[in-house]
Amino acid sequence: MTFPSSREPSRFQSRLLWLTAAAALLILLNHFLPHIEAWLAPSDATPRIVTARGDLAADEKATIELFEKARDSVVFITTRSQVRDFWTRNVFTVPRGTGSGFIWDDAGHVITNFHVIENASEAIVRLADGRDYQAGLVGTSPAHDIAVLRIGVGFKRPPPVPLGTSNDLRVGQKVFAIGNPFGLDWTLTSGIVSALDRSLGGNDGNSGGRSVEHLIQTDAAINPGNSGGPLLDSAGRLIGINTAIYSPSGASAGIGFAVPVDTVARVVPQLIAKGKYIRPVLGIQIDDGLNERLIRTFGTQGVYVLKVSPGSAADTAGLKGAQVTRDGRIAPGDIITAINGKLVDSVARYLSRMDDLQIGETVSLSVTRGEQKLEIQATLQPES
Repeated sequence: MTFPSSREPSRFQSRLLWLTAAAALLILLNHFLPHIEAWLAPSDATPRIVTARGDLAADEKATIELFEKARDSVVFITTRSQVRDFWTRNVFTVPRGTGSGFIWDDAGHVITNFHVIENASEAIVRLADGRDYQAGLVGTSPAHDIAVLRIGVGFKRPPPVPLGTSNDLRVGQKVFAIGNPFGLDWTLTSGIVSALDRSLGGNDGNSGGRSVEHLIQTDAAINPGNSGGPLLDSAGRLIGINTAIYSPSGASAGIGFAVPVDTVARVVPQLIAKGKYIRPVLGIQIDDGLNERLIRTFGTQGVYVLKVSPGSAADTAGLKGAQVTRDGRIAPGDIITAINGKLVDSVARYLSRMDDLQIGETVSLSVTRGEQKLEIQATLQPES
């Protein structure tokens, strides 16, 4: 039996096989090339040359200079509270909270938020150089969320923060917040003025249930530890006290608030001199909840005068309070709708307008009395 002889591959088939083998080899070489290069590379690779950066930008230099000048004037505050053991009746202190503050003057006065030291039995102020001082409480104004402490700095006194103004602030201008968030070292955040004349109610978690008026709103990050620290303008001047953030989680959410420096400059001297802030008043009785109900009932926006104190500024000016009818309903008396031409549409707005005024100042009250529209002059008296 004879077998057929095997046919040799054609020239085309040979070339196809060679091309396939070459392609497979190239694929394998490409896959393993990085490993081969790493294996062949010398172990002591030459370090890369650092690229020269050049000079800092002008705005960067200005920000760095601002922080370095203001840092020594900012302090870190820790508070402690006294508690009594239920079983032993022994009294001891426990840590309560932290916050920031700043040097106000050469007498060692330190400004912070009232809610930072509220319910605390003692406070320790730490300076930027690490020195700690036991602070004494000078005075507080819960309505403005401001507190004044004092420390005895015998030498190397930190400089006070330069004082600015807030009545000329513009939405969009740059601001800088310095504080000690979360117990970390002094930090700087920046942003802009987002809005002016904001009100913050009692549900923010920082105001302790109080309503604070005339606030500066900013998108500069204000964390819980920044409370009480300074808000500065681009010239490094104090324009506010960082007081709160709007955030359900307690972390910065881009909406922070600061007490304007014009309020601080008006309130702090009284706290230093008298230990409390004495408001200018008219001598009228008002109520926030009842005022809202009266607005809904009668439809006139304003502050309903419930009662006028005998011999008060309001009494001298001729203001009239509400009357209770025989069937128990309230007949409204005078309704204050503006002070010096500025709208008053709620009790909170009325208090903030009054807070801008001075004791002994004569003001013009826009009053609705029944169908009449009156302008009544009244001279403000100190709060008793």
